[in-house]
Amino acid sequence: MQQLLDIMQRLRDPEKGCPWDVRQDFSSIAPYTIEEAYEVADAIARGDMRDLKDELGDLLFQVAFHAQMAMEQGTFDFDDVHQAACEKMVRRHPHVFDDLVIEDAEHQKRVWEDYKSQERKDKGEHSLMDGIPAGMPELRRAVKLQKRAAKVGFDWAAPGPVLDKFEEELVEVREAMETGDRDAIEDELGDLMQVATNLARQLNIDPGSALRRANAKFERRFRAMEEAAGGQDALQELELDEMEELWQQIKPQADEVLKNE
Repeated sequence: MQQLLDIMQRLRDPEKGCPWDVRQDFSSIAPYTIEEAYEVADAIARGDMRDLKDELGDLLFQVAFHAQMAMEQGTFDFDDVHQAACEKMVRRHPHVFDDLVIEDAEHQKRVWEDYKSQERKDKGEHSLMDGIPAGMPELRRAVKLQKRAAKVGFDWAAPGPVLDKFEEELVEVREAMETGDRDAIEDELGDLMQVATNLARQLNIDPGSALRRANAKFERRFRAMEEAAGGQDALQELELDEMEELWQQIKPQADEVLKNE
C-alpha cells in the first residue's frame, strides 16, 4: 500500500509530477471514482476475476488520490481513512468484536441500521432523509429514501397495492402527455419510476439489477437483429414494421443464448 501512496505523491508533485494529476481536485476526480466503482460491478457481473482484480486496483487508486489531496490540504491522510474504516467496522459488528449475541441475519440487519442511525445523530443529522447522498444513482437513492421512510411505517404492506399505485400513476402520465406540458410529463414520469422502484423493493428485487438485466437482454436481441439483417447498414434500410417482425423472429434464439451464459 505504501508503494501506491508513494506513486500517488509523486504524481501530484507540483514540479515533477504529472500535469493532469496535479491540476485535479475532489470535484474533478469524483466522476472517475464513480466510474471505477461501476467498472468493478461490471467485472463482477461478467464473472471476470482477472478484470475484477484490475478494476479493484483502479478503485483503490481513487482512494489514494482523494487521500493525497486531503493530506495536501492538511485535513486527513490515508492512515486516517484506514483507521476510520477499521473503527467503524468494529463498532458496527459488536457480535464479532464484543459479546453481543445476534440471533440471525435479520437481527444483524436491525443492529447495523441502529448503529448507522446513531452515527447520523452524532453527526447532527435528525431527519430520516438526512445523509442520503444527492450524487447517488437515482435508482439506488430512491430505494434508500423508501427504506428510510419505511422505518416509521410509511410504506406499503405488500406488493399488490404498489401495483395498483403504478397503474394509477400510468394514467396520470397519459393525462400529462395529452396536455403536452413537458414539466408535467417529467413530473408524472418520475412518479411512475419511483413507484416502479418501490414495487421492486417490495418484491425484494434490486431495481438496478433488474434494469441491467433488461439492458443486457435488449442489447443481445438488438445485436442478433443486426446480424440477421446483414449489418447495421442493411438494418437501417428496413421499415419499422419489418424491424419489428425481425425482432420477434430473433427473440427466442437471443433469449436462449442469454439463458446459457
